[in-house]
Amino acid sequence: MNSGPSPRPQAPGPLSRMDIEISSASPADTPVILSLIRELAEFERLLDQVTATEEELREHLFVRRAAEVVLARKDGEVVGFALFFHSFSTFLGKPGIYLEDLYVRPKYRGFGCGAALLRHLARLAVERKCGRLEWSVLDWNQRAIDFYKSLGAEPLDEWTMYRVTGEALRRLAQCKV
Repeated sequence: MNSGPSPRPQAPGPLSRMDIEISSASPADTPVILSLIRELAEFERLLDQVTATEEELREHLFVRRAAEVVLARKDGEVVGFALFFHSFSTFLGKPGIYLEDLYVRPKYRGFGCGAALLRHLARLAVERKCGRLEWSVLDWNQRAIDFYKSLGAEPLDEWTMYRVTGEALRRLAQCKV
């Protein structure tokens, strides 16, 4: 008799849901949202960059409504999340949804959780009359790249993302034109 861990069940195709419930987060979910953000940052090798607090998340997500979070649950347990906000395309003349973070806890990957979260966002984009749903992915995360391509997403190789943060942001804000 083998006393080692039992093999993981065969994962269904990427669009199967396996009893995954997707729902909007509430202020009571703030601790688990921060926990998921930290797990994602650890996976991305960026944990040292996480400075967010529960208070900041609660304020920006549920008071100012700067972004939204949907949670994936299996049997009541939170297994993943998507944090997103509205953008706007001047070329399309329509809003868009920008997916800032998508994360599924490791033992639930390959069972349709990520696809369920993205399908939910796609439905929101259609309901809200958005022209697109877009996001970024780390160039070394080949599993995510392959997953996104399997859902019909296309990379935008002609675009380069720029970012100004911290002291550089403060200097830019103080520049006189």
